[in-house]
Amino acid sequence: MSTQPVNSMSKQINIAIVGGGIAGLALALGLKRKGLSCEIYESVPEIKELGVGITLLPHGMRELAALGVQDKLEAAGIENLESVFFNRYGQYIYSEPRGRHAGYSVPEVGIHRGKLHRILFDETVAQIGEKHIHTGHRCVGVDQDEAGATVHFVDPATGTSLPSVRADVVVACDGINSAIRKQFYPNEKMAFSGINTWRGVTKHKPILTGKSYMRVGSIETGKMVIYPIVDNIDADGNQLINWMAEIQRDSAAMNDWNQSGKAADFLDIFKDWKFDWLDVPALIANAEQILEYPMVDKDPVSQWTFGRITFMGDAAHPMYPRGSNGSAQALIDARTLADELSKTNDPQLALKSYETLRLAPTAKIVLTNRATPPDFIIMKADELSGGKPFSNIDDLISQDELRAISDHYKQVAGFSLESLKA
Repeated sequence: MSTQPVNSMSKQINIAIVGGGIAGLALALGLKRKGLSCEIYESVPEIKELGVGITLLPHGMRELAALGVQDKLEAAGIENLESVFFNRYGQYIYSEPRGRHAGYSVPEVGIHRGKLHRILFDETVAQIGEKHIHTGHRCVGVDQDEAGATVHFVDPATGTSLPSVRADVVVACDGINSAIRKQFYPNEKMAFSGINTWRGVTKHKPILTGKSYMRVGSIETGKMVIYPIVDNIDADGNQLINWMAEIQRDSAAMNDWNQSGKAADFLDIFKDWKFDWLDVPALIANAEQILEYPMVDKDPVSQWTFGRITFMGDAAHPMYPRGSNGSAQALIDARTLADELSKTNDPQLALKSYETLRLAPTAKIVLTNRATPPDFIIMKADELSGGKPFSNIDDLISQDELRAISDHYKQVAGFSLESLKA
């Protein structure tokens, strides 16, 4: 299938991408495949491999495969074999195969977020050229008129104004704290419901299959999400295990985005979580790095596109980091916008078409992640057991009923096997 735009006029569109994260880089690569050019403006002065783990679900990996980076991502991460659910007593509730093992054409991969970003960045440099990626540019606003839009920047290190940039299209890929979104929704607040999270990475022997994505417990009494992201990290056969701890407290103050986490702040919640298959307190205590974050999102809005300006990724639909879905939706956003821009000479029409295709589906995921996320399986088991240990999960609920909960989330999020095959 041709990757060239429908008409040559659309090659002349000047596109400014504000933000060089997953969404911005994927959009740049997608535009290149359509014969369109762009300039990327990123606030950090240097791209570094920061953060902890991320899971690339099949609908996200499908987009990354189309951008030509699947092989590199598989080499840098670990392919998931299964997803497994346990209650806070370490009792098995449900499991299912994942990725290729569930019949998808692409794998589900756990990877260090910094590795993912580096692979996308290097590919973008190779495809569009480093001169088109402008680091050290923090966006502080955008104006527009009938002929185009003007993006304003400062140097993040000094606050000094940098030359403004004219463009036909401006795409805000500048994250949950997007300066561009704030310009259109100045009174908008983060939605914080008392859930705080801590994320860490720990060297550890392979857990279960060594390719298992594990959810343990629920937010009311403490929850852990655990999966490997680097294999054979040393001569002892250890993996680098990514984990996230969550707890909901009605009176909780919101965690600090910019603060390193301390195990002492939450380890007491998990002190008794010593199972025959994992010692959770030891996993936390032996972490090489702990970061703390609040579990926040924003209420869906009715409009992303304002003339020549539109939102993408976390700037468009910030959602709870549940179901590993934020990055996948950003990747789908990027492909959709690149497609729409390649179809018409009218960039404003393309931006509205993109919004029409993506706003409603992502809003539904934001709300589903709040109410019935994938770990609703564990919440349902706790409800049926009264929060106590059980003899056998099948005495409480059938595996078919649990599978239906899982399948419902996949359908909403857009990665059911049937939808991806279609």
